[in-house]
Amino acid sequence: MDLKAYMQQLGQQARTASRVIATASTETKNAALLAIAEALDSNRASVLSANALDMQNGRDSGLDAALLDRLELNEARVDAMIEGLRQVAELPDPIGVISDRKTRPSGIEVAKMRVPLGVVGIIYESRPNVTVDAASLCLKSGNATILRGGSEAIESNRAIADCIRKGLASNGLPETIVQVIEITDRAAVGELITMTDYVDVIIPRGGKGLIERISREARVPVIKHLDGICHVYIDDKADLEMAFNIAMNAKTHRYGVCNAMETLLVAKAVAAKILPRLAEAYRAKGVELRGCEQTCAIIDCPPATEEDWHTEYLAPILSIKVVADMDEAMAHIARYGSHHTESIVTTDDTRSRRFLAEVDSSSVMVNASTRFADGFEYGLGAEIGISTDKIHARGPVGLEGLTSQKWIVFGHGEIRQ
Repeated sequence: MDLKAYMQQLGQQARTASRVIATASTETKNAALLAIAEALDSNRASVLSANALDMQNGRDSGLDAALLDRLELNEARVDAMIEGLRQVAELPDPIGVISDRKTRPSGIEVAKMRVPLGVVGIIYESRPNVTVDAASLCLKSGNATILRGGSEAIESNRAIADCIRKGLASNGLPETIVQVIEITDRAAVGELITMTDYVDVIIPRGGKGLIERISREARVPVIKHLDGICHVYIDDKADLEMAFNIAMNAKTHRYGVCNAMETLLVAKAVAAKILPRLAEAYRAKGVELRGCEQTCAIIDCPPATEEDWHTEYLAPILSIKVVADMDEAMAHIARYGSHHTESIVTTDDTRSRRFLAEVDSSSVMVNASTRFADGFEYGLGAEIGISTDKIHARGPVGLEGLTSQKWIVFGHGEIRQ
């Protein structure tokens, strides 16, 4: 079978399966999720073995440290995938929920009902845990899904897909509700994003180049974020101990994730008090610092370039800028940010409320690490991604972001006069 025929077959199977999962009971969906978790637990050795092969192939092909970090599975990450499945099973089922019911003067009652999107195509790189996250959320929200992971994770994704199929089949659901594209040819992506007869939405997760290509070439609607240039601003009215802890966590908790801080903004009045301590702690963790002219006068680091302010490093590199005040910090974020996640550290309630109101990002925080911009931490369970779009879904995309609403009308024999 050639590639086009193979992709058409996946699409046809997904469309048929979508009609089954759209009407599946909450009990059936939850049972399938728990069965997938059990299959993943009992087959973890084979999953980790497959991942070890991917890791070795990745090292041999020269994958950088950030991509290898995203690719790697270990016992803790398998445990996290299992816990994610169980958490999604415990979440309220959004499908069929009726809201905004109102009686009109004509006597009819109008309301909205939450419904699945249909078939969701998800394209992602490196992280094999996305296979589980995507499958669980699409399953619980009543959607069929076609998953296209990166070629570097093909062995891991095949092993995980086998666990998913077992969980679905054990509960009488079609295995084609979740399909992993088994071929690594990049042309498969081009087919998937143009299959308007079979796919209702595309969600890309990966590097900026991948997402730009999909946004440019897709004929299917796309929910996306291009990059995560996240900022923390330390105000001159910040608790400096709190600011130190937040700035360290936002950058060094994990480097290769979209909600890691990439630029630190510090009010001029407190820069000399906190930057030397932060610089020492960052260097102890191997973080390379780049700073504006004022930063370089306070700590020893190379100057940041214009490109640095535009860069999502996904690596132990941090750019630092000293600003006059919150207005300059917000202006910097407006110019260089990617509408992902920004945080202010301050004890001033008026400033914090202004920051929340005026900063145009999908997550805006006060006195918290940007690393909290995450589906688990927001109570959504596993997330499908973080959208920096403004239409349909914004921020972490969980169950509700994978649904739509339709109008429903309850009548009592009324006719239009």
